[in-house]
Amino acid sequence: MMSVEESLLDETSDERQDPSGVVVAQNVSKSFGFTKALDNVTIIGKAGAVHAITGENGAGKSTFMKILCGVEKPDTGKLFIHGQEVRFTSANDALNYGVSAVFQEFTLLPNLTIAENMYLGREPMRSGLLSRQGMIRHAQETIERIGVNVKMDWLAGRLSVSEQQLVQIARGITADAGIFFFDEPTAALNKTEVDRLETIINELRTAGKTIFYISHRLEEIFRFCDSITILKDGKHVATVSRASIDEDKLVMLMVGRPMQDLFPPYGQAAESIALDVHSLIPIQDSPEVQLQLHRGERLGLYGLEGQGQREIIRSIIGVIRPKRSHIMKISRDGNPVRLTPEDGVVSCLRMDIGYIPEDRKIEGLYLDLSVHENVALGCLKNLRLTRLAPNASKLVEDIMERMQLQAQSLRQTVGSLSGGNQQKVMLGRWFAAGVDTLLIEQPTRGVDIGAKAEIYKQLQEFAASGGAVLIVSNELTEVIGLCDRIIVVRQGRFVSEVTGRKATEEGIMEYALKDTVSGNKV
Repeated sequence: MMSVEESLLDETSDERQDPSGVVVAQNVSKSFGFTKALDNVTIIGKAGAVHAITGENGAGKSTFMKILCGVEKPDTGKLFIHGQEVRFTSANDALNYGVSAVFQEFTLLPNLTIAENMYLGREPMRSGLLSRQGMIRHAQETIERIGVNVKMDWLAGRLSVSEQQLVQIARGITADAGIFFFDEPTAALNKTEVDRLETIINELRTAGKTIFYISHRLEEIFRFCDSITILKDGKHVATVSRASIDEDKLVMLMVGRPMQDLFPPYGQAAESIALDVHSLIPIQDSPEVQLQLHRGERLGLYGLEGQGQREIIRSIIGVIRPKRSHIMKISRDGNPVRLTPEDGVVSCLRMDIGYIPEDRKIEGLYLDLSVHENVALGCLKNLRLTRLAPNASKLVEDIMERMQLQAQSLRQTVGSLSGGNQQKVMLGRWFAAGVDTLLIEQPTRGVDIGAKAEIYKQLQEFAASGGAVLIVSNELTEVIGLCDRIIVVRQGRFVSEVTGRKATEEGIMEYALKDTVSGNKV
């Protein structure tokens, strides 16, 4: 009997042989040492179409992009653009052929202005001199098209994460290329910015551009893209039209298991409370917040972007100094202690509360330190200055093995890991610290589906062992699948509460969007 994967491959094998593509990567292979990042992969990009490249981390998505953008050279295989074989020697060489890329990692130079970054290497010249006014004018026009509120003379170093990403997208558009690569472009964008990106992509599609969209966000793949190529372990699995596949089948091709198997079973919250939050006012003029987080529970806060859920969780942990708060942290043995987030994060950590911020690279990890050093920091939580640091090697090794970390060794720098493995390191630090409560923002942002499943499993096991987890996530599917209980937030108020078992996307979105509220205590 033919499997789902085999049937999809059979249905779509003809598309791989289509000779009409603007971009053709034919039988491309690339190895790094003993690791084969791409193995005899053929992918075709067509004019006026958006082609998704997806798969787990390590599938070969970014390597494929780098080869087509001139950053890496293939070991074997051929590249064709408009039927002409090309051999890129650099990214500038690829740009001369009309290939523009928006990389996942930020590439702006912080000491240059926005305009200078946007035209770096392509500065407009007049009579042998830099036409600065012309550069600023053209850059401003593109920025306004993108819809980001920044000034051209700002240094890139002052931009927020989302602003940096939008400027990178604007820089790609200024190249006036015919072929575009977007590598996880929405990882740092809010809903309004994602909507604007969709408009831009549609404009490029209408203009006849060839667009490759690298992502593992299923919602965006089905929203933006016309066709989908799935890679796994460097090999081509299938190329399918968007209309011929659904999310469950796509996940099956990516990870070899149904989508519903990604989420662990719902837990049973205990009567005992881990956090009792009363009279919390996160910021000036915000509504008063009250909630209880139980042991054994994964509690989710969900709302549209900018509705206050981020401020709530950050004011509980002390990243934001709340205007007012009354929070009791109850230990495992039932002893209540007043939590004072006004004193900052340190006071919360001393009470066995761990915190994972949404931007792990800026706020959470030490990218230049090793996996071992980042995780072992958790062992120093209650260490006094006069005591020697413990030898945590065995503990770190056991935790990372349990979390199925994919790294060359524990000495590998965290900055060289994939997003999913970096997130595992963040979790591992708090497991090493022995915390009993976790507050997490965007638990799987920038994480592939396979790593998501492992992170979900770890959070479920943490809660099942008596821990408590408070989660803020913008992914509605994740909130419903992961959380035992969900609180819907609108304009800083709690407007509804539902269990994960009974939650539906339509029901939660109705509360997230409706004008009337049903009170603030849930």
